[in-house]
Amino acid sequence: MAYEQKAAAAKAQSLTLLERSKLTVSGVEEVLSFDEERIVMRTVLGELTVGGSGLHVGRLSLDTGELAVEGLVTELSYAEAAPGGGFWSRLFG
Repeated sequence: MAYEQKAAAAKAQSLTLLERSKLTVSGVEEVLSFDEERIVMRTVLGELTVGGSGLHVGRLSLDTGELAVEGLVTELSYAEAAPGGGFWSRLFG
């Protein structure tokens, strides 16, 4: 039972936005792309896009899965997961 609780806790994600200028994200697995207007990352809950202006990554730790972003945040959106796990699983599943 303790193992199951640890596994669930390891997959937790949180987003903290302070005055639309400081964003902290936990559960980050990989940053896919970034520039001053958009940051795209893969998280434990799917692909997350942060939109805004003057965005820059203040801190990134893939060991702990934490990302800190500074700049004006105007958009936070998750990409919908493909049904059935993607093309290959639909083809061969």
